[in-house]
Amino acid sequence: MRLVDTGNHIAAHAVRLSHVEVVSAYPITPQTQVIEEISRFISEGEMDCEYIPVESEHSAMAAMIGSASMGVRSFSATSSHGLAYMHELLHWAAGIRLPMVMVNVNRAMGPGWNIWCDHQDTLAARDTGWIQLHCASHQEVLDTVIQAFRISEDPLVTLPVMVCYDAIVISHNYMQVEIPEQETVDKFLPPFRSMWKLDFKHPFTHGSVIYPDDYEEVRYSMFEALESARDVIKKAASEYESAVGGYHGGLIETYQMEDADVALVAMGSIASEGRVAVDELRRKGHKCGLVRVRSYRPFPMQELRDVLSDLRAVMIIDRAISFGMEGPLYSEVKAVLYGKSDAEVYNLVTGLGGRDVTFEMIVENTEAALKGKMEQMSTWPTVRMNEHHMVSRRGLEEFWKEGSAQ
Repeated sequence: MRLVDTGNHIAAHAVRLSHVEVVSAYPITPQTQVIEEISRFISEGEMDCEYIPVESEHSAMAAMIGSASMGVRSFSATSSHGLAYMHELLHWAAGIRLPMVMVNVNRAMGPGWNIWCDHQDTLAARDTGWIQLHCASHQEVLDTVIQAFRISEDPLVTLPVMVCYDAIVISHNYMQVEIPEQETVDKFLPPFRSMWKLDFKHPFTHGSVIYPDDYEEVRYSMFEALESARDVIKKAASEYESAVGGYHGGLIETYQMEDADVALVAMGSIASEGRVAVDELRRKGHKCGLVRVRSYRPFPMQELRDVLSDLRAVMIIDRAISFGMEGPLYSEVKAVLYGKSDAEVYNLVTGLGGRDVTFEMIVENTEAALKGKMEQMSTWPTVRMNEHHMVSRRGLEEFWKEGSAQ
C-alpha cells in the first residue's frame, strides 16, 4: 500500500505491523501523534493491543519494563523532556536486558521552551545501554521500527532499541511511503519469544542487589551485547530487504564516497541537505562525499575508519553540543580516527532548536576549511554575534562588577 502521511503516523503503522501487544505512553509534542494513531488502530480493531495511559513518562517506561518482563512485545514513544524524565529507568530497562522498542522524536531541550529539532535529548542518553538508530526519511522510520523489534529480541542482543527521527521535519511533514502487507512483515518478524520472563507459578528475583564481585560481569555482558548488535543490525537490514523489499539498515549510509577525498558526516534529516551540499561542492571541483551515521549506539567505529581514514579532510555536522567541549559526534569521530588518519577534522555546530541549515552554509564553511580559512576546528557558523548580544554581554559584566564593588 502506498501512503502519504506524517512521519509520526508512519511510525504508528510500523508498530501495528509489528504485532505489539502493550503500548504505554504519555503525550508530549511533537511525539503525541504516534500514540494517537496507535490508539485509533486499537479502538477500530486494527490492533490487538493493550494501551496504558499513564501519568508521566517515568511511569510509561515503568509500565514498559513491567510488560516486557512478562514476555510481551512492548512499545512507547517520547521526546525531549519526556526522555529526560525517563532517564533513570532507561538504565533499568537496559540493565536487566529487556527487549523493547521506543520512538524518540528528537526535540530541543529547554529552557527556553522549544518544540523543534536538535539531537541533544538522545545524545544525552547515549550511555544508558540502549541501541540508538537515527532515521532520515519517512520510509526509513517505517522500516527501522520493524527491524528494531527483530534486533532487540535477537538472543545475541536482548537490549532495548531507540528509533530516533527529527521533530517537525520528519514527525509532522508528509511524505510518500510504501506500507508492506502484514503477511510479508510476519515472515520477517516472528512472534516474540522472551529469553526470560516473570512467572507467578515460578517466581524469582531479577535485577536485585549485585555485590562488587559480580557487578562488572553484568555490565560487561551489556557491552558484549552492544558489540554483537553491530552484526545483528546489518543482518536484520539484509533479511528485511529480502523479505519485505527496500534497504534501510547498516550502521552508516554513504553518498558519493567512491572517489572522495573530502567527506561530510551527519545524522538525521540534516544529511539530506548534506547530499545537496555534496553535489554543489563537486560542481565546484571538490571530490566530496557524505557519510550518514545511522547507528549512534553501537557507534560505527570500523565503518567510519574504513571510509574516512584516507581522506584529506572531514567536516562533521553536529545538531547538538556537549557543553564545555564540542559537538558530540565530532568528539567521537575524532576518537575513531585518532592514530589512524592524517585527515583534518572540522566541526559545524548548527541547527539547534530547529534553526534552518542550508546547503549553501555547509558549502561555504567546508570550502573555508579546505582553504585553511576556518580559525577554529569546531565552530558555530550560524550564531548571530550581533550588537544586541554584545550589549547584553557587556551589561552583564558591568552588573557583576558593580555587585562585587558593593
